[in-house]
Amino acid sequence: MRTRPVLIYDGDCAFCTSSVMFAERYIRPSCETTPWQFAEMESLGATRERAEYELLWITPPGAIHGGAQAVAKMLLNAGSGWAVLGALLTLPPLRWIAHGVYRLVANNRERMPGGTPTCALPADRRPGNGTSTSDSAR
Repeated sequence: MRTRPVLIYDGDCAFCTSSVMFAERYIRPSCETTPWQFAEMESLGATRERAEYELLWITPPGAIHGGAQAVAKMLLNAGSGWAVLGALLTLPPLRWIAHGVYRLVANNRERMPGGTPTCALPADRRPGNGTSTSDSAR
């Protein structure tokens, strides 16, 4: 059984990877971080489809939080001032605003700093997955 939460992110997305690296360096949550591409999603109780759609925070007992609430749980886990921000993100109306901002960023991550056009492609159409983007567009 896991003793620490797991943060699952899109390792093919440069913006997502940079964001997680920032969190590891400055926010310092006590968790494991892994791209969904290398995670054993079934053993974590999550699906690839959900991980492609949003950041996931999976607690040791197996509760799964996605998107803005995954960010809130990570901040709560980090403690100190970060925990205050995380707690605020769990309360309406900030929770609803956080969800909207998260979806806006996630849906446009290829346009974010460090993002690439690959970030906008579904996982099965990304380079290295056996299908080129030009073949998939046909």
